[in-house]
Amino acid sequence: MNVAVRGIRGAITVDENSGLAITEAVVELLRKMTNVNGFQTEDLAAVLFSSTPDLNAGFPATAARTLPGYEAVPLFGTSEINPPGSLPQCVRILILWNTDKPQSAIRHIFLKEAAALRPDLEC
Repeated sequence: MNVAVRGIRGAITVDENSGLAITEAVVELLRKMTNVNGFQTEDLAAVLFSSTPDLNAGFPATAARTLPGYEAVPLFGTSEINPPGSLPQCVRILILWNTDKPQSAIRHIFLKEAAALRPDLEC
């Protein structure tokens, strides 16, 4: 069995700049990414989070820690830049997964208004 690190991308927009709304959005996206791709948290190398500058009421990584299994996964968060015309109130996630699945089997998930970021994908 050949194991490689594969990236799973995801993004979701948040309804408002509140800790609760950020937590709910991150949990929704992580659950969907897990269900669609079928990974176990013990197989994750790391998870990276970014959020747009207008979302400063909570850390997406803190939201992830509310889910079972994420307490042992290295998590890292950062803020996005704010170029003109960019999508507001958006959290992006990059999961680094140790798997034997080929890159073509990875499903990337973009929810709510974030689906416009990747219209080429079935979300």
